Amino acid sequence: MDFNRIKEKLNILADAAKYDVSCSSSGSNRKNKDNGLGDTGNGICHTYTEDGRCVSLLKILLTNHCIFDCAYCVTRKSNDIQRAAFKIQEVVDLTINFYRRNYIEGLFLSSGIFKSADYTMERLIAVAKKLREEENFNGYIHLKSIPGASDELMYEAGLYADRLSVNIEIPTISGLKLLAPDKKHEDFIKPMLKVKNEIIRYKEERKIIKSTAKYAPAGQSTQMIVGATGESDKDIMYSATHFYKNYQMKRVYYSGYVPISTDNRLPSLGSEVPMLRENRLYQTDWLLRFYGFSVNEILDTDNPNLDMDIDPKLMWALRNLNYFPVDINKAEPRMLARIPGIGMGSVHKIISGRKYRRLSWDHLKKMGIALNRAKYFIICNSADWERRDLDAATIKGMILQSQNSKFKNQYNNQLSLFN
Repeated sequence: MDFNRIKEKLNILADAAKYDVSCSSSGSNRKNKDNGLGDTGNGICHTYTEDGRCVSLLKILLTNHCIFDCAYCVTRKSNDIQRAAFKIQEVVDLTINFYRRNYIEGLFLSSGIFKSADYTMERLIAVAKKLREEENFNGYIHLKSIPGASDELMYEAGLYADRLSVNIEIPTISGLKLLAPDKKHEDFIKPMLKVKNEIIRYKEERKIIKSTAKYAPAGQSTQMIVGATGESDKDIMYSATHFYKNYQMKRVYYSGYVPISTDNRLPSLGSEVPMLRENRLYQTDWLLRFYGFSVNEILDTDNPNLDMDIDPKLMWALRNLNYFPVDINKAEPRMLARIPGIGMGSVHKIISGRKYRRLSWDHLKKMGIALNRAKYFIICNSADWERRDLDAATIKGMILQSQNSKFKNQYNNQLSLFN
């Protein structure tokens, strides 16, 4: 094996993979068997798990050669970049060697499309199959599904991968036509639908036959590029809601567009990466999935975009002051969850605590509630009420004065495996 050439390929193809953020693995519970290698356990992610552990995975492209010329993609065929491609066995060997050295806990494998969608997908599956059947690898595997791949290949992929993802790339059909005219929207949808249906079928079969093999146990995810085209935040969130509802996505990821080329269809080189906007979309996504909000409550025709100064829950509250103040000691859980500065964990603490006493400001502070925001929207066992007769603009200004944003104008590259 030419180790220098392998290292060169790894540098090229790991760097190219950093633009794909849809590599969280929460939800898989594949266990070690037959004295094999690896154990998915609580799941792998390229940053942190839900319990706070920092973990790592080998995140690479099989190749950055591509037959398409999507304007937003660094691997598009017209881009003058250094190209490389791994052999199937090279990826298998890298994964096993890195795992044995405790560098990684799983594999995220994506690829540019070369020759055809099916040809590329076959090679991705071959890597996963070799790891499972020849190396007895039980660690986490996430395969990037190739748009346009056949149903038969999507079925096979789910037998070896913990999670599959088909990145929708651009949130709207019109945006996709503008920036990737060679691609068809239905080519993204078809594999998503196949995976969804197979997951449902396998779950039903497991209710009857417990020994039925798992199919993509961590589900599927997708990713949208934010800021490459002119979609509003409302457009993006309605699109995300569509995928959650109709394709049972585990996650929809949002990736701020990184300017990579001179193209009059795209933001100019040197334009700021919309990292804060990306974060606001994730916050909105969280409100929709866990806090009982709907898209039209947060974003509508009059307010199609999120406020970059404040989080979306606070934005909603300031537009709906008629719902406040909320009595902490009486309100229903659904309304408690809508108070700025109160998360779901704090909601449970409030409900538990008020069974024994009427809660005061001191109690709320000890529970970890962000009173710098919440105090304008609640009353408790105290004669004091912070909002008084303040209007929305004044409350917003006072809150902004009391906090500092954690975001800076920078783009964090994927960590090198050789640092």
